[in-house]
This record gives sequence, structure tokens and C-alpha cells, in this order.
Amino acid sequence: MLPLRCPLPLLLLLLPLTCRPQKLPTRDEELFQMQIRDKAFFHDSSVIPDGAEISSYLFRDTPKRYFFVVEEDNTPLAVTVTPCDAPLEWKLSVQELPEEASGEGSGDPEPLEQQKQQITNEEGTELFSYKGNDVEYFVSASSPSGLYQLDLLSTEKDTHFKVYATTTPESDQPYPELPYDPRIDVTSLGRTTVTLAWKPSPTASLLRQPIQYCIVINKEHNFKSLCAVEAKLSSDDAFMMAPKPGLDFSPFDFAHFGFPADNNSGKERGFLKSSKFGRQTSPKPRVDLHRICIGNKNIFTVSDLKPDTQYYFDMFAVNTNTNMSTAYVGTFARTKEEAKQKTVELKDGKVTDVFIKRKGAKFLRFAPVSSHQKVTFSVHSCLDAVQIQVRRDGKLLLSQSVEGVRQFQLRGKAKAKYLIRLKGSKKGASMLKILATTRPNKQSFPSLPEDTRIKAFDKLRTCSSVTVAWLGTQERNKFCIYKREVDDNYNEEQKKREQNQCLGPDTRKKSEKVLCKYFHSQNIQKAVTTETIRGLQPGKSYLLDVYVIGHGGHSVKYQSKLVKTRKFC
Repeated sequence: MLPLRCPLPLLLLLLPLTCRPQKLPTRDEELFQMQIRDKAFFHDSSVIPDGAEISSYLFRDTPKRYFFVVEEDNTPLAVTVTPCDAPLEWKLSVQELPEEASGEGSGDPEPLEQQKQQITNEEGTELFSYKGNDVEYFVSASSPSGLYQLDLLSTEKDTHFKVYATTTPESDQPYPELPYDPRIDVTSLGRTTVTLAWKPSPTASLLRQPIQYCIVINKEHNFKSLCAVEAKLSSDDAFMMAPKPGLDFSPFDFAHFGFPADNNSGKERGFLKSSKFGRQTSPKPRVDLHRICIGNKNIFTVSDLKPDTQYYFDMFAVNTNTNMSTAYVGTFARTKEEAKQKTVELKDGKVTDVFIKRKGAKFLRFAPVSSHQKVTFSVHSCLDAVQIQVRRDGKLLLSQSVEGVRQFQLRGKAKAKYLIRLKGSKKGASMLKILATTRPNKQSFPSLPEDTRIKAFDKLRTCSSVTVAWLGTQERNKFCIYKREVDDNYNEEQKKREQNQCLGPDTRKKSEKVLCKYFHSQNIQKAVTTETIRGLQPGKSYLLDVYVIGHGGHSVKYQSKLVKTRKFC
């Protein structure tokens, strides 16, 4: 039973609700394979085929509706919606199949427009809804039979999107699986080069399916899907294939990565002689975004970058059989300064992102433009602890290790200049955010208690709920708690790899959110709050995260807590 894989007959025979009884057609595999190879077959169609990803377009404030049918009860179902360049609002609903549709019958179907009108007037039962720009999905191990409707809307602008639906999610697996550690590691950092490494997709290493990796580099932000990258790229941007073996660790050219070419660059850079990539005279402004597909390697050096510039790197595993992709966790890095540039200037009241390679160091300079009585340094270490030293006009004022969020207030001095030295961890690369200000009320990071652990009450565990508590402060802040089911073999080492405190709630799925609330207490001894998380499954393990969000919008994550419900009650 694969009802979704007969798109046009399905639309003609299933949509009418008032015509004579008709039997739903079964899948013709040969016809289906022919149809999905023809990408234009489903263009502007209202039917979603089973097991094939479709791409379509939404005009702003103009909803679009798609249909598919499930013939039998207790059928597995998975629907994935991928927004490209704008957030989407979408919902999935189902309505019962008319009894006439299951009998035998003959005769011509009603006109297509009349059939669509009849369906449009029917309102089904809503199963799932979502609003945002994440790749979101609906999965059910046992779905009822019925006519399913997928409604989509873009309220921001005209946009592209992709939809994939299947009734055989266990066997299809068109999206590459991510490894247990889906992060991209920056293994080497130079003035014009960054070397990236990542763990291979199990789809390639275990299932032996053809996987290639595509790296995306830009200077603005990370991307959540390859669809979003493709929407950003214009038709004149170069799509670069993998370089020849052995050349990717020498300076690798890719049209100066969006920067103006020198007059003699054509002599020095043979890459620009290629007519395929050498379109230098396009009147359109270049998008400072590049995509490089490198085959199945899991280490690569990006070259010809600009010194002392922050770049964002995203990695996508692409199944070359299905052309469907999955995003790794993106990262960012700042290339080294030129030799003459030894420090980064901090601006008063502005948060600066800092990347430090393993065992490396970074120097920053803060020179207030006006006289001041006090200066405040706020540091948010995203991963492991970093060492900070602050000198004022050569005199050492501060030397401490920073974990999480720390704030230091120092006595000011007229025309003083401050030199900040940040030393990274010996365990790996460090990322942090730092803010320097002479205005004491300029607080971008929320205040934190000394203890940021989440406590779970073992005696209050049930088969469907857990009760936890955490500390707050005297400052009123917003707290949001999230849950995620994990495997029973999930351990502390895996949890530690996910402890990037700079990743906020906006990186989490909507379905993982439990609640948000405001909390504080003038009595610091009583600044503790408890919550009971319900609706859990018996004998299952869950990872709990608490985020505190400050007035400036920056969030900090408490230490994750692994809990497990009782198996028998």
C-alpha cells in the first residue's frame, strides 16, 4: 500500500467527494520512478508524491494547499517541510475518506476545478502546526487513513520551500544521518586559511550510501538548510566542484571569495582563467557566499580568506542518490590578523565574538573615549573555561579563569587604555562573547547564580513526569526549559559535547519547548524555582536544558541535566 505514489491519478480520482464510488489506485512503481525523474511533473501540482521531495514557491500572504491520501489505518507517516529564505507557517490536517471512495465504480470523474472546490470546503482535524524557519517534521508510527491536507503560508515575503512525505520512513531514509557529534571542528587557523574537520555521516560509513559533503562559507550568519543557501545564491555565483586530489591544502583559489581581484591576479591565479568560473564582469553585486562540494572527504582547508575577518562555516551531507541533504552544526571563526595588527579594538557597549584556537591566545584593546569612574567587562565563555587578564596602562588589574558568564568591575582612570589577553583551553578551541563598557547600566548578559546546575528529585519521579529545580538571582529574568528524548546509552561525554552555552533557544525545535516563565527573589537564599515536566514516556531518558534570557536578548544555558522516568509505576 503506497497510495501517495500515483500523483496525477490520485488527484483526479481521490479529490471528488460527491461522484460515484471509485477505488483508489495502487502504486505503479515503473510509472512512479519515471515521474519523480521528471522534476516538472509535480510543478504546481496539488499532490505530494510518496517518497519524493518536491520544491515549490509561495507568494507572500497567499496560502497554498497540498493533498495526499493514506488508504489504511495504522500506517507510518513522516512529513518534512524545509523553509528556504523566509519563515513559514504550516499545518497538517486530516479528514475521513468518503465511503464511496472505497467501492468499485465506473464513469468519468467530475471536472478538476469542481473537485478541488469540494475539498477546499471541507475542514479536517489538525494534527500538527509550526511557525518558523527551522527544518521541521511530523512523524507518526501509526496514522489513520484519510485525506491529508498540508497548508503553507509565508507572511514575510515570496519564498521557496521543499516538502517531503513518505509512508515508509523506516526504509526510505532519504536524508543523510548525522554522526553522534555533528559539530564542525576548526583544526587550524591562519591569516587567510581555515582548516575544518567533521565526523562522517553514518549513512556513508555504515549504510554505504553515496554521500558528498558541501561546505558553505559567508560573513553574515549560519544557514539551517542547503535550500536556504541555494535561495541566497544568485544564478551568476560560482558553484565549485571538488579540487584535484592533493591541492586542497595548498592555497585554494575560488575567485577571491567575493573580493575584488588584483590587476595581476590573472597571472598568479590560474583558477581564474577558467571560463566556467571566470565571469568577472557581471553587473549584479556579488553575494559574499560560496558553496564548495568536496566529495566524501571529512577534512578540508578553505583558503584565500581575508585576514582578521569572521567567517561562518556550514557543512551539509548530501545523498547523491536522492539529492537530499542534512545540516551539521555550523561554526564560525575569525582569521588571524596581519602581523602588524596584534589587538582587536572593543567598542563601548558592543558585544564582540571571539574565537581562540586550542592553546591559543587573543589580545583585545579597550580605549574609552571619555573619562570614567568605572569600567565593566562581561565575559560569556561558550565552551570550556578561558583565562582572562586585564591590564590598565601596563598594570595588571585582573587575572582569572572564566567559565559561563562572569562580570568584572574595575576602577576607572582618565584617558586609560585597557589591554585584555584571552587564553584558550588546552582541551580544544574556545568561543566566547565579551563586552566592555563604562556605563554601569549597560548589561547585555543576564545575571547568573554561582551554581548553574539543574537538580532532579528522584523521589518525585514517575513513569510520565520528573520534577526539577534550579537557582535564580535577584534580577528578574525569563527562564525557558526544554526537553529532548535521548538513547539509554547517552552519557556524560556526549552531554559535554553539547554544552555550547552561546546557543540559545532559537536553535531548538518548537516541540522540545516545555515552558517559559519569569522569576526572581529579593532574598537570594530563596531564589529557587521548581517545575514538574509531564507527558513523558515510561522508562525513557531525557536531556533537560534551562535557558535564562537577559534584557538585552542574550541567553545563557544552565548545565544540562540527564533524567530518566520510572519504567514501572
